[in-house]
Amino acid sequence: AARAEGAAIVFATEQDERLRALLDESGVETALVEVDLDIDLDVKPGLLHSSIDPAAGCSQPAIGLHVATDAELFGRVRRPSRGRSVARTRTEDMTREFTLDFAPDELVVHVDHGIARFKGMRLIESEGAHREYLELEYAEGDRLFVPVENLDRVQKYLGGEAAPALHRLGTSDWTRARGRARKVVQDVAEELLKIYSMREARPGIAFAPDTAWQDELEATFPYAETPDQVAALAEIKGDMESDRPMDRLLCGDVGFGKTELALRAAFKAAMSGKQVALLAPTTVLAQQHFHVFRERLKNFPVVVEMLSRFVDDETQARTVDGLKSGHVDIVVGTHRLLQRDVRFKRLGLLVVDEEHRFGVMQKERLKKLRTQLDVLSLSATPIPRTLHMAVGGIRDMSVIQTPPEERQPIKTYVTADDDELVREAIGRELQRGGQVYFVHNRVRTIQKAAERVHRLIPEGRIAIGHGQMSEDQLASVMVDFEAGKYDVLVCTTIIESGLDIPNVNTIIVERSDRFGLAQLYQLRGRVGRSGRRAYAYFLYDPRRSLTEQADKRLDVISGLHELGQGFKIALRDLEIRGAGNLLGTEQHGAIAAVGFEMYLQMLQSAVSMLRTGSEETAVTDVLSTAEMNLDLPLDHFIPRSYIRDEKLRLGAYRQLAGADDEADLDSMLRSLKDRYGTAPPQLDNLAYSLRVKLRGQRMGLRGVVADGHDIVIRVDPQRFLDVEELSRRMAGRIAVGPNRIKMRRKGEGWQSDLLTLLEEMAALYEAGRGVAVMSRP
Repeated sequence: AARAEGAAIVFATEQDERLRALLDESGVETALVEVDLDIDLDVKPGLLHSSIDPAAGCSQPAIGLHVATDAELFGRVRRPSRGRSVARTRTEDMTREFTLDFAPDELVVHVDHGIARFKGMRLIESEGAHREYLELEYAEGDRLFVPVENLDRVQKYLGGEAAPALHRLGTSDWTRARGRARKVVQDVAEELLKIYSMREARPGIAFAPDTAWQDELEATFPYAETPDQVAALAEIKGDMESDRPMDRLLCGDVGFGKTELALRAAFKAAMSGKQVALLAPTTVLAQQHFHVFRERLKNFPVVVEMLSRFVDDETQARTVDGLKSGHVDIVVGTHRLLQRDVRFKRLGLLVVDEEHRFGVMQKERLKKLRTQLDVLSLSATPIPRTLHMAVGGIRDMSVIQTPPEERQPIKTYVTADDDELVREAIGRELQRGGQVYFVHNRVRTIQKAAERVHRLIPEGRIAIGHGQMSEDQLASVMVDFEAGKYDVLVCTTIIESGLDIPNVNTIIVERSDRFGLAQLYQLRGRVGRSGRRAYAYFLYDPRRSLTEQADKRLDVISGLHELGQGFKIALRDLEIRGAGNLLGTEQHGAIAAVGFEMYLQMLQSAVSMLRTGSEETAVTDVLSTAEMNLDLPLDHFIPRSYIRDEKLRLGAYRQLAGADDEADLDSMLRSLKDRYGTAPPQLDNLAYSLRVKLRGQRMGLRGVVADGHDIVIRVDPQRFLDVEELSRRMAGRIAVGPNRIKMRRKGEGWQSDLLTLLEEMAALYEAGRGVAVMSRP
C-alpha cells in the first residue's frame, strides 16, 4: 500500500544480506543507503533499506516515509554487542590450554631432571649480569636453578592422589621413568591409531553446502555470536562437508553456546536429507534440548521428536516408526536411542552431550557408531580420556572460551551449613523475583530437606524433584518450576547437566563435600545464565571433619572466579582423584611417573610419528629437543616494577619461553606492551636472548655462551657446516675451533653481529642439509 501511494519505504536492519535475499525472492529491487532520520528526510519515493537503529520503526505519511524494523520484519531483534574490554583469542596450539600455572611448594617436572618441588623465583647476579631463575628442590636437598628462558622445560606435575618421590639429581632414575612411560604411550598411540584408521578407511557423508534456509535459521539467533562460536562453527561445517567421518569434540563452559552450534549442525544435516540423533545423559536434559530444538526449528520443514521416559508408550512407538520410515528428521533422547528397536532410515549425524556420563555398554555402542557416521560430542568439563585423545590428534577439537555478552562470574561461597545463612540466601533471591535450587542428593531424606526449607522460608512455594519420581510427576514439576509456579526446587543432581532456567540465580548444595569437582562445577553452572549476578553456596556439615580430597575440591571451586574454567577443572580433578579410574591402571602408572602434561606431549609426538611415518614430525616436542645452554652478559628478566604480581610474572615468563618462533614471540611481546606499557631494557634483553635461543635450537646448537670478551657457539658435530664459507661471509670476525665458533665481542654492536652470524649459519646449514660431515669446526 505504501508503494502504491508513492511513499518511501525504509527497512532499518542489522541483517542486510538476509533482507536483501528475501526482497530479491519477491522481485523487489533495493538500494543500500546510509540514512540519518534526524537529518536527512529528503528521500525519493521508492524502496530503500538502511543499517540504522532497528528499534526506530515509525510511519510518517505527511512526508511520505515508512520505516520498518527487524522486530516487525523478522519478529525479533538481535541483541547488539557492546564490545569487550579485553580481546580474547583462540590458540591453535591446544596443549597450551591444558597447562596449569604452579606456585611455590607445588610439584613440577623438569624435562631433563624429573620431579622436583618449586621453591620460588630468584634474581641472581653473575659476572655483573642479573638473571632470574626458578629454584627447584630435588631429593636430599639438592637445588637446581633454571634460567627463565628455559621455563618451557618445566611443567606443573599432575599425576594423582599420592605425592610422588622427588628425583635425585645426577642419577638414571628419571631416564628410566621416562623410558617406561614412552613404552606405555607407544601402546596407547597404536590403539588410538586403530580407531583413526577405521574412520579413515570408511567413506563418510559429504553434507551439502549451506542452504538459504541455513542462513535464515542462523540469522534468527537473537544474540551476537562470540568469535569462538564463529570459528568453531566453521570447523564443524568444514568437517561435515568433507567426505571423512567427523569425530569432533566441542568444548565450552556451561552456557557458552554449545547447544546452538549443535542445533545448526543438526539442521545442516537435515537439509542434506539425513537424520540426526541427539543423545543426552539425563531425561531432564533431553527434554530441555527437545524444547530448544522444537522452538528454534518451528518455522522450518523439519520434524523433531523425543525418545525418553518422559514420553508415553504410544508416542514413542510413533517416533520409532517415524525414524524407520524417514519421517522423523531429528530425534532427541537418552540412552533409549541406543536400544536395538531404534533403527534409522538414513542416520547421518550423532550429537552426544556429556559422553563421559554414559555407562560402559553405551560407550561401546557409540564407539562402533563412530566409524560409520559423523559424530559431534559436546562437553563442558572434558574428562582426561577425552581430552588426551583430542590432544593426541585422533579427535578434532573446537573450543569456546569467550563468555557470552553480559555474563558475570558466579559469587561462590564454601561454608558450614547454617539455618540463618540458608534463610538469608533464599530470602534475598526471592526478594529480587528470582528462584532457587536447593540440592539434597539423597532421595530417602529429601522430604525432610524440603520441610527444613519450608520452615526457614514459610512464604516460599516449594517443589521436590528427583530421578525416582514417575515420568509424569517429574516432567510436571520441571515444567511448573520453569514457568515460575514454584520459588524453590529441592532436588537431587538431576539438575546437574545442561538445565537452563535464566530466572534461577541462587543454588545451595548440602553436603557438598560428597560431590566430585566436575559435579560441583556443573551444579554451579546451573545459575548465572543471564546478565544477573548469581550466587552459589556449597555447604558442609560442621560436625564432620572433611577428608583431604574433599577439602581440596572445595578449595578449588571457591577459587575459580573467572568464566570459562572447564579445562582447568578437568585437570584439577585429575590432580585430586588420580588417573587410575579415568585412564586405566597402566596409563595411570605412566602419568604418575612423568606427569600428565608430559604424558600428553609424549602421546602427541608418538601419534604424529605413527601417522607420518617420520621422526621429522610437525608436532613440536620439547622432550626430543636438547636443552641449549644460553649465557649472555645481559641483565635479562622481567622487573617486579613492570609486573608486580608474582603469578602473572611467572605466567609471562612461561609464555615467552614457550614461543614457537620469533613471530610468536613478537606477538606475545606486543600483548605485554599493550597490557603493562613500554618494555624496560631488561625485558628487551630477555626478548633478545629468546631470539638467540630460537635460532640456535633450529640449528641444534649445544650452547651460546659468553667467555671473557668472546661469544662461543657450540655446534652439533654430526651436522655439516661449511666453515670456510662462513668465515668468508663473516669477513674474518670469527675463529673456528673443535666443534665451536668464537666471535669477538666488540663494543655495543656485538648483539647485532651475533644475530647476523646465526643467520649466516642457518643459511649454510640449510644449504648443506643431507651432505656428509666433511667440513666442520
